[in-house]
Amino acid sequence: MQTILQNLRPLCLMLTIPLLNIFYALLNNADRGAYSLVTDLDHAIPFLKAFIVPYIIWYFFIFGTLVYFCFKDKKVYYRTLLALDLGLLVCYGIYFLFQTQVPRPELVGHDVLTKLVALIYSNDQPYNAFPSIHVLLSFLMIKGINKYQGKNYLNISLVYLNAVLIILSTLFVKQHVILDVLGAIVLGSVMFDLVFYANMEELRARLKKPYLLLMLKRNQKSEIRLQQGRGVK
Repeated sequence: MQTILQNLRPLCLMLTIPLLNIFYALLNNADRGAYSLVTDLDHAIPFLKAFIVPYIIWYFFIFGTLVYFCFKDKKVYYRTLLALDLGLLVCYGIYFLFQTQVPRPELVGHDVLTKLVALIYSNDQPYNAFPSIHVLLSFLMIKGINKYQGKNYLNISLVYLNAVLIILSTLFVKQHVILDVLGAIVLGSVMFDLVFYANMEELRARLKKPYLLLMLKRNQKSEIRLQQGRGVK
């Protein structure tokens, strides 16, 4: 119980994900026009409705992995989450400037898997595709587990297996095309390396410096006013 309470505040930082997701909903349209990144290779990839299962599992996989990092390795948790948030912001900027659209197949049948695909299609417009957020976040979990000092065969296998299946699912359920996947992997690599290898202490010092200078100037002004006030008396 004490461990849970100690991790409550760090865990609350994950609320940044649904907050940032507001931009996803606002941008998920073709109001600014939409481009197609579909290639001949994408046409050759079959639609496999069974992959809707790992596609949906993504939502639980990301939060579950982040919770695991939070309890096991705070450094990996904070930096993976920061890379994730920065990556989302970059994605939303790209969606605003370069919106893309992915064509979807006509769904036939009334089985459970088809209904799940239909549910996803009805709740997510075929835009906001490049780069893929599903792929971006899944790839960041791979990067995170690789940096985790307590990694072992079991946790590495679980993260890799789920992440790879999710990445493949984006193609097989026709939510994304190949360039969406590649773009997300490149973005994830850049964001993670930028955050993980940045000198955070130096960054904090740089951010604090303008604040400290401002406070120093305010104190100097206060002292001058105080001295002037005494002189008047």
